[in-house]
This record gives sequence, structure tokens and C-alpha cells, in this order.
Amino acid sequence: MRNWLENEGLSIFVILVWLGINAFLFVYFYIAFLTDRFFYTRAILGDALPWARAPAACLNFNCMLILLPVCRNLLSFLRGSVQRCSRSAARQLDRNLTFHKLVAYMIALHTAIHILAHLFNFERFMGAQLDSNSTLPYVLSQVGNGDNRSFLNPIRTADTNPTYVMFTTIAGLTGVVITLALILMITSSMEVIRRSYYEVFWFTHHLFVIFFIGLVLHGVGRIVRGQTAESLSEHNPKECSQHYQTWGENSTVCPVPNFAGNPPMTWKWVVGPMFLYVCERLVRFIRSQQKVVITKVVMHPSRTLELQMRMKGFKMEVGQYIFLQCPSISQLEWHPFTLTSAPEEDHFSVHIRIVGDWTEGLYKECAGDKKGVQEAWKLPKVAVDGPFGTASEDVFRYEVVMLVGAGIGVTPFASILKSVWYKYVHENAKVFTKKIYFYWLCPETQAFEWFADLLQCLERQMAEKGSTDFLSYNIYLTRWKEKEAAHFTVHHEAENDPITGLKQKTLYGKPNWNSEFNSIGAKHKGSKVGVFLCGPPALAESLEKQCHSHSQSEVKFIFNKENF
Repeated sequence: MRNWLENEGLSIFVILVWLGINAFLFVYFYIAFLTDRFFYTRAILGDALPWARAPAACLNFNCMLILLPVCRNLLSFLRGSVQRCSRSAARQLDRNLTFHKLVAYMIALHTAIHILAHLFNFERFMGAQLDSNSTLPYVLSQVGNGDNRSFLNPIRTADTNPTYVMFTTIAGLTGVVITLALILMITSSMEVIRRSYYEVFWFTHHLFVIFFIGLVLHGVGRIVRGQTAESLSEHNPKECSQHYQTWGENSTVCPVPNFAGNPPMTWKWVVGPMFLYVCERLVRFIRSQQKVVITKVVMHPSRTLELQMRMKGFKMEVGQYIFLQCPSISQLEWHPFTLTSAPEEDHFSVHIRIVGDWTEGLYKECAGDKKGVQEAWKLPKVAVDGPFGTASEDVFRYEVVMLVGAGIGVTPFASILKSVWYKYVHENAKVFTKKIYFYWLCPETQAFEWFADLLQCLERQMAEKGSTDFLSYNIYLTRWKEKEAAHFTVHHEAENDPITGLKQKTLYGKPNWNSEFNSIGAKHKGSKVGVFLCGPPALAESLEKQCHSHSQSEVKFIFNKENF
């Protein structure tokens, strides 16, 4: 439990605080609509009134939060400030997308409750107009018939169709619009759609603009109404509700009650985050207008495209990522790619695997499907937004580091290994990190090809400098088994591996993580080991469990994961 708390304690605390605020708002506003002011509103609607208003308050709170985790520039600024004080706090910012999803689920939950409650409300509003003349709900529904200023029931006549009210009132129309927008955004965010049809996810997610406009306007109609403070002072609803048939008559002390709607409050919750997000988009736009020059295009095996670029004032750290746009393919689409260059290099680069329509378009624009050298002026124009920080920025803050990359997930570590190369080989700089364990898990041999050159060069240079103990690496072919690789057995006596060309032999199958963590823990007692992963969720779950179970008083394993 102690190990789990050390890794996850702050995250759990943040989630509990968030859940606690949601619970407090729900209970507070539920009770607020049980007061005398809404006595007559409840006489028509019953318990559905507080069940509609309590989730509305929670919706305001969560809609205030939903934009903050996707303000990338704000998060990068906060990360740089916070990590000087607390590495654990900085790690929480790396889970921004997880929190963004949790807030979205909470919005969906409260939206569902809000809609269901209002469906009951409209049914009861309609029922009150159809009641006999002798009932309190019917009498309340007739209040304001003369001037229509003090009405309580938004359905003004028995002939009104509730569907007509839904599509002609501000509250009804905006409610339908924001509900449809929310459904489209959530469904298009499912993993299967986001991975296979990124454009669908990207375009539908921008319905958030319509969502927020509708949200701000939703309360303008003031559909839910209560008794005014002045009316309450002269008309006690608990006493006067017994004499509703004589309201306003000279012989009674109960005048006709006056009603008014609550002023719109949502804008007060969301105006701050909306302003921050507008500033965020403005910064992105200004930065995207800066000229980017593609200095080199390299087509690696396995349809992996490398772009080397330069941009004035561009500064990066290891493990960061950028968003890339190619106007000739799409004026609107921006796609994230991890930087594979080192901060010490005079350019920045990305490696792009050709797997979708956009990457296929970029591949063709860069003449990847043609042989020969492409002239520079024919290369496409691109725009860059970033760089933005990730968990891998902290890699050199640990004395011992485990890097685990799965497939193309090795790209963040290319930047780290290149930086190690420059620091140790070219600059002889002092680095706090004393040992790096690198694990690369690939399904097929082709996945090794574009990265093998870097490893070979790093291996050679480390050997020349006598620093071979600094970096230990293990490469696994996960879809191969030892018997399937039997035809390579004859080469195992050779100095270099027949697949990668490295001195370290390729391993087959999957790593025994329990054994690896035990071995590293035994060698580095008294150290904090930073475990960095860029890979699938299943592997992340496995490594996180290993970090919890192997952290002891002598050694601590701190888990960090890349999130895009």
C-alpha cells in the first residue's frame, strides 16, 4: 500500500477532491431547491425539480474544467514551474488526457440525469395544464395569464405541444443542440474510432464550440422559476397553499404569488477557461505562422518517413512532441509526433509511420513513392506547433532509468539516446543519470531497421569512450519464439547479431518483467529508478504493477507513461 501511495497517492488525492466537489455541489443545490422559494414549483414538478437542478450545477463545474487539460501551452508552462518543486506533482500534469476523459464521463453522467429529470418536468408541466380547475397545480399554471410576466408553468395553454416548446424555446433548442454535440463528441472519441478514423474524431471534437455556445445560452430562457423574495414576504407558501382558491380576494391575506426565473449562471463558471483556451489557440496560431524549412527527408524501411526541419527560435528538450500540419493535405488537421532529435542538434526531426490517409498524403507529398532525390523547392510546406512537454523530460532527473518502448513507441527514446550520445561522447558533460536500461519490444524484424543505425553508432562510440556500462539494452522480437528463430542459431557465435547488427543479441518472446525488476532493484539499492514507457495500455498496466510490487525501502520504482 505504501508503494502504491507513493506512485499514485497524489493522483488519487486529486480525483477524490474532484469527486468531493461534485458531491458537495450536487447535495448543496439539491437542498437549495427544497426551500420555500421553490415550494410551488415542487407542487407541480415534485422531486424531479432538485434532480434536474443539482446535476446542472455539477455540469457547470465540470464544463469549467474540461478545457484546462487540453491547454497544452498552459500545461507546459505549469510543468516547467512545478517540476522544480515536486516531481510527483509534475507527473500529474502528464495525465491530463486521463483527467480530461474522466471529466467528460462526468459531464455525460450529469447530462443524462438532467435530461431525464426535465423529461419528467415537462410531462408534469403539461399535466398541470390539463388538471381540473380545483387542483393547486392547475391554479399555479394559470398565474401570469394576463401579463405573462409572472408565470410559473412555461407551458402556457392546454393546447401546447411539449415538442413545440422543446424546439421553440431557448432552453429547449439549446438543450437539444448541446446534447447532440456531446453524443457525437463522446462516441467519436472511442478508441476504435480515434485510431482508425482520426479525421472523424478531430472534426467532431470541434463541436465543443457549438457545445459551449449552447451551454452559455441554455439558461437565458429562465424556464425553471421560483417565488420572488418580495412575494415570499407577503405570501407564505406553506400556509397559503391551503387557500389557493381564494388567492387575491379581499377577504384573504394571501395575494397571488409572483414568480421569476433564476438569472443565467453558467457563463460565470466557463468564461475564465474559455478565455484561457482562446489565448491558447491564439498562441498556437501565431506560432504556426512561423516559417518551417524541411532540410532533409529520409525514407526508412517499413514505410517510416523521417522529416528533419528547422524553425527560428525553436528550442526543445528530450522526449517532447510537436503538432504538425501540412496545408496541401488539410488546412485544419494537426497531428502529434514525438521529436526524435536531440536538443544538441541543429535541427529537429520526427519519424512518421505511414498508417493512415493523412500520413499517406504526406508520404506522397514528400515523394516517398518516387525514386531519386527530391528537389527542395518541391517539398511541401508544413506548420509546427510546439514543442510540448511529456513525462520523458524528467529522464535525466533520475540516477537510474528504465526506458521501455513498444514498436513505434520507441520514438521518444530516440531523442534521449541521441542526447546521451552528445553528452557523453561529444561534450563529456556531467549527467546526474548513472545507468540506463533500454528495452525495445517489436513484433517483426522490419521494425528494427530505422532505429538500428542509431543504436549501432551509440554502441560503437560508448565502447571507444569506455562507457559501455552506462547503457544496457535488450531488444525483443515479441512475435518470434526461440524455435521459430532456429535458423539464426548458426549466427549466434558471430560477434554481431544477424538481425540488428548490434553486439547485443536479439531476444525472442516477451521480457520476464518480474526478473528484470528484481535484478535492477538488487543492483541499485538506495536509488530511485525512473520507469518510462511509451506503449500500449496493457503493457502500462503490467509495468505499473511491477513498480508498485518491487518498490521497497532500499529502492523505489517511479512509473511514468507517455500520453497523446
